[in-house]
Amino acid sequence: MSTSARTLLGFDFGTKSIGVAVGQEITGTASPLEAIAATDGIPNWDIIAKLYEQWSPDLIVVGLPLNMDGSKQQVTFAAQKFANRLHAKFKVPVQTCDERLTTADAKSRLFELGGFKKLSKGKVDSVSACLILESFMCQ
Repeated sequence: MSTSARTLLGFDFGTKSIGVAVGQEITGTASPLEAIAATDGIPNWDIIAKLYEQWSPDLIVVGLPLNMDGSKQQVTFAAQKFANRLHAKFKVPVQTCDERLTTADAKSRLFELGGFKKLSKGKVDSVSACLILESFMCQ
C-alpha cells in the first residue's frame, strides 16, 4: 500500500478523556470520532479494540503534550506510555506528534461552528485529535 493511501487513527491523550479521530492520507483530512473516557489516563481498551476493528488503521498518531518551550511535562510521559501500549496491544506502527496549541485551535474551530454549546470536553478532545492528525499529515 502506498504511503499516501493509509488510514490513520489519531489520539489526543488526556487523563480523563482521550479524543479520537480517523484520517485518510489520500485526502489529508481527519474526522472526529467519539472521545473515550479515561481514569488516570487508562481507557477502556475494549472500546479502542473496536476502533481498530472498525477502521483497520495502517498507522496510529498520538499527540505529544509538550510545554510551550518544547520541554516535557508529566502528561508527556503518560502520553508516551499510552502510545507504547497501543503499539504493544495492536501491533500497528505508532508515532507521536507535537500537539502544542491544538486544544486552543479546536475550541476556536468548534466555537466558529456553533458557539459555546459546541464546546463540550469530548468534542474539543476529538477535534484536537483531528488537528493532530492533520498536522502530522502536513509534515
